[in-house]
Amino acid sequence: MDSGMAFIVSIIAVALIFDFINGFHDAANSIATIVSTRVLRPNVAVLWAAFFNFVAFLVFELKVANTIGRGVIDPSIVDPEVILSALVGAIVWDLVTWWYGIPSSSSHALIGGLGGAAVAKAGVYSLNIGGIAKIGVSIILSPVFGFILAFIFMALASRMLFRATPRMVDRWSRRIQLVSASLYSLGHGGNDAQKTMGIIAVLLFQTGMMGETFGVPLWVVLSCHGAMGLGTLFGGWRIVKTMGMKITKLKPIGGVCAETAGAITLFVATGLGIPVSTTHTISGSIMGVGSFTKFSAVRWGVAKNIVWAWILTIPASAFVAGFSWWILHLLNF
Repeated sequence: MDSGMAFIVSIIAVALIFDFINGFHDAANSIATIVSTRVLRPNVAVLWAAFFNFVAFLVFELKVANTIGRGVIDPSIVDPEVILSALVGAIVWDLVTWWYGIPSSSSHALIGGLGGAAVAKAGVYSLNIGGIAKIGVSIILSPVFGFILAFIFMALASRMLFRATPRMVDRWSRRIQLVSASLYSLGHGGNDAQKTMGIIAVLLFQTGMMGETFGVPLWVVLSCHGAMGLGTLFGGWRIVKTMGMKITKLKPIGGVCAETAGAITLFVATGLGIPVSTTHTISGSIMGVGSFTKFSAVRWGVAKNIVWAWILTIPASAFVAGFSWWILHLLNF
């Protein structure tokens, strides 16, 4: 294996490490509600979520992967250094936010990393403004959509179960939450794993290792879903505590409504090829559940800190990625 090929293989390995960290960092998105409502024990919850993270490739088309691969930056400027720098920017931000228990978006960290590396190499004209605008709109709409749906589902559930005893509601909610949690994990795997697929696919395409037609090889699909599922198994417990306990107190019926709202949002976004943040989506859904119960039931101070992390994610990861590209350039990689 020559040095150029070895460099590309090492970058693919870094991409899979990012996917592992993504699963580790965002495990809270899939399991926080079902753990905080005590429907499943933490070790069982991560196994449950990891399984559905992995099998998501059987359900969704690879539209998000194509958006990441060709819709964020000009593919013609992509080279191994740009991809490596983007991954470094995303990984650094993910690890910093995990350490402090902040549920930031791995997806937007990767997008910020791509943008920062591209601008460092070729200037702002290397950005795909249309694709970035679509992602920017999703940053706002996905948590809002999750919030509204969760609020509506709580209202419908309260109306339908008005005469039911609390014990009956709790018993049935616990059973249904197994379904809603699996659907959310399926949507999480379907949207998030495809982002790393897009990164690897565009690297292979631009280095001439794919042929003349852009696509995502099956081995890339399986590798990315496997890495994400493995990361989920390890669970980012610091963020689970923030998501499941600090935003608002959840009961099983609230967990069902939040997960269902989040799952619908992710299914729609993935079907449209929009790389949304699973973190933003489930956070908005949890806030919607808490707001229905009582507006003051949501700890808005915690929510404000989460929103600040959302705002800072893209510029922070872009800065780290741009700096990383500059270092690689100086070292003549």
